[in-house]
Amino acid sequence: MTLAIVLAAGPAAGLTTDAGERLVDRLTDQWRRAGADEVRVAGDLTELAALLTGTTGPVLLSGADLVAHTAVLRHLATSPVGPTVALVLTDPPAAGRATVREERGQVVAVDDPAGATGVFGGALRVGQADLPHLAAAATDAAGETGASALDRLFAGLAARGPLIFAQRVRLLVAHRVDTGAELSRAAADVASVDEDKAELRLSVKERDDFFTTFFVSTWSPYVAKAAARLGLGPTAVTMISVVFAVAAAVLFGVGGRAALVAGGILLYLGFVLDCVDGQLARYTRHFSAWGGWLDTMADRAKEYVVYAGLGYGATHAGFRYGWALAIAAMTLQTVRHMTDTWYGVLHDEAARRPRAATGDAGGIGGKLNAASTKVQADTGSVSYWLKRTVVFPIGERWALMALTAALFGPLVALCAVLVWGTLAFAYTGALRTLRAWWMRVPVLTTVDASLHRDDGPAVRRFVAAVPGRVGRWGVGELPLALLPALLPLALLLWAAWQGTDTPRWAVAVALLGWLRAVVGARVVPDGPLDWLVPAVLRAGEYLFAIAVGMVGGAPAWLIFGYVFVLTLHHYDLTARLEKRQAAPPLHDASLGWEGRSVLLGIAAIAGIVSIALATLGTYLLVVFVASVVLAWVVLPARARRTPAPVGGGVRSPG
Repeated sequence: MTLAIVLAAGPAAGLTTDAGERLVDRLTDQWRRAGADEVRVAGDLTELAALLTGTTGPVLLSGADLVAHTAVLRHLATSPVGPTVALVLTDPPAAGRATVREERGQVVAVDDPAGATGVFGGALRVGQADLPHLAAAATDAAGETGASALDRLFAGLAARGPLIFAQRVRLLVAHRVDTGAELSRAAADVASVDEDKAELRLSVKERDDFFTTFFVSTWSPYVAKAAARLGLGPTAVTMISVVFAVAAAVLFGVGGRAALVAGGILLYLGFVLDCVDGQLARYTRHFSAWGGWLDTMADRAKEYVVYAGLGYGATHAGFRYGWALAIAAMTLQTVRHMTDTWYGVLHDEAARRPRAATGDAGGIGGKLNAASTKVQADTGSVSYWLKRTVVFPIGERWALMALTAALFGPLVALCAVLVWGTLAFAYTGALRTLRAWWMRVPVLTTVDASLHRDDGPAVRRFVAAVPGRVGRWGVGELPLALLPALLPLALLLWAAWQGTDTPRWAVAVALLGWLRAVVGARVVPDGPLDWLVPAVLRAGEYLFAIAVGMVGGAPAWLIFGYVFVLTLHHYDLTARLEKRQAAPPLHDASLGWEGRSVLLGIAAIAGIVSIALATLGTYLLVVFVASVVLAWVVLPARARRTPAPVGGGVRSPG
């Protein structure tokens, strides 16, 4: 149950609209229309604290001084970014109102006027886990004076350390008022905006990439509105986009000019629908953990199926290494995504730390951070769009594949993806490494490192048995443990690529060198480069599987299929990290990166690589599907039969 509370304290409690309606009553009605199951009015903070007693769901809270579109309250109530979210306005600071400093969508400081980026908007949603903090803040703030009661409460809540996300108001209207004249002006501002048209425009991401912004989002919101009228949900649109991508992959594999052009068109339309599913979720405010997870997984699966179609098409056209290019493109893109995810985690952690811990200068890293912030703020400039395009985001990747495949064929499409992807990886990797060295945040100490590195039982037992130690020279785990382990894998892959007869003992040496990374697992992750560890582990495991497959003479399509299954497993972990969810139900059954590598190494020595890739790949796919069914069907059904407190939100798909 969702409880909404209107705090009727302060001069606004007695205000009435021009129609004679009390502002308190108006807000009460708006909260009901925004989705609250129950709405209560509290006269002061002591009464508010009493209302929180026994509450088992998220709490929506506003002061009596808020004049806003109902959509603003609905967006706050349904925000997918986190359990606790605060409304933040760009209005000028006023006496008694709390100022807010936000970074990367997080409220990182309250009542810090020097670094303020906005003011508290007089409304917030508090997740169940943070309700004890809210009750304690209400009790303490009841005995204080100075700022308004709600602003004192918000400052007290922030001081207790919960993660609070910022909800900005865009296109719609929200103001806090103290007098009748301010109420009349704010009500006129609300009436001047068409709420439905604004919500349709808000379904488009505020900042997107160049191709998506100018070649998709100019018309995709109308598709989202039509889908809403037809009763289609975001999940249905996601599945239709999968069908389009699979059809495009088949046409790319068939070859022939007509098929390639048709495949390019279908790929473009599939990407449009990929944007529509998120826009539809935002327009209808229908978010779910399942929808967000499915969108993340479908995006990657669709792209990699297209790589397979291009690889088959290039091979069918007579190019010997068509499948090899497809495998390389998939491996490169997965490792890129892993670095993107972990750099985001690193940056979020840095944003929550005091400025003194990260600094504003700090040499080249600090200068790069300042330059990046300046470019990002200059939306619409040439440098802004260049920065967003050079990193090769999904819209640009799909557009490049569609155009090059239609005009020049599958081989050119794969080569183009690899070249641009490699340059983008080098560019982002170099800049992020410099900035990470400047931030110096031990990010892996804030999350379950073992889970998201995909450690198996063997590594976890080793870590538990061997006392941890801090990395020498302050560089952490990555240079000391992982990079040297990649050398024998690279040598094995090179030998297999040359087509020479690789002795089986070379596989054993490469495996032992790769398992050298186990020793690094006991290093306490304290270095500025440790955010790269999961990506390096992914790269190492994929390289070893590819090399073993080539040494054992396995068909290229079988190697692609095995690595594809591995990417599904790893993207599942990535999606759970981004949504702050627990481990998959059958995580231990996936054996860990070291367990899978050992099995493949033994198979290579025994000369049964193809059998091993097919068997292990099938096993991992069955485990993945069973884990999905357990996580999204069985366990939720069991939870519904045994009611439990519900709280928190999830990010939107798309």
